Amino acid sequence: MNRPSCVLASALAAGMLLSTAACAGGGDDPARADRSASPASSASPVSASPVADEPRAASSSPAVRELTKDEARTALITNEDLPSQWTDSEGAATWRDALLKSTVDASQFVTHKDDAADCQKLLDGLYAEDLLGKPQGESAVTGFDDSDNEAQMRYQVAAYGKQALDERFTWLDSLPDKCDQFTAVSTKGGRQTVQVIHTDLDDAGDARKGLQIKMTGELDGNPDTLTLDFAAVRVGDSALSLTNGGLSGTEHDSTTQAAEAGADRLKDVLNGKSPQPTQG
Repeated sequence: MNRPSCVLASALAAGMLLSTAACAGGGDDPARADRSASPASSASPVSASPVADEPRAASSSPAVRELTKDEARTALITNEDLPSQWTDSEGAATWRDALLKSTVDASQFVTHKDDAADCQKLLDGLYAEDLLGKPQGESAVTGFDDSDNEAQMRYQVAAYGKQALDERFTWLDSLPDKCDQFTAVSTKGGRQTVQVIHTDLDDAGDARKGLQIKMTGELDGNPDTLTLDFAAVRVGDSALSLTNGGLSGTEHDSTTQAAEAGADRLKDVLNGKSPQPTQG
């Protein structure tokens, strides 16, 4: 009775030994696979590095579409793009130095000193005519005089880069809040109350911003009020900007007309087309 049990036990033991050997043999394959894969794994960073460089190059900022000198000049408006009272400018008005070359009275910005710096940047930009910053490429400038109210318009086209323009437009958009009303002192000590408000521009270009700046005080001992429109329109990487106004006010319709006509001209130039004549 005991012998069959021993035989059965021996058979079971032999089976277990065979199973164990098979498992041990099967375990060699993953080990070999791991060893064969390890050289490829260690080499993969080297082989992958050229591929990794390509996305970095592709993700860099796109190049600015630089206008040529001739294209920038072609994109400028002419007095035919403006109402009939506008003619080519005969030179800068004297109020530019007398009023725009002023210093912000920082004493009113005790709790908002950064706002004082922004308001000073506004005045400096109006005086230097570079509120959009320094162009990255060619630029062109022209000017016009309004025979009805002795206003002046200064108009510029330049390539800046989209990111730079977006940042500058955001800054301009903040000025009516930061510089709602402040005092500026001229080089001769005259005090001017400066007000900054938003103005509307028609749907021109890819982005646009309009401001009106009013300076009220005295000039050479006489009461004065300088009113200036500022307008900027982005088209791609480039933009037009203009100021329009004087001591007798500003005609906002001329500002919007210039911005619309200029945006169309700049778009045509950037697309390699000849600008279309202004529709009367």
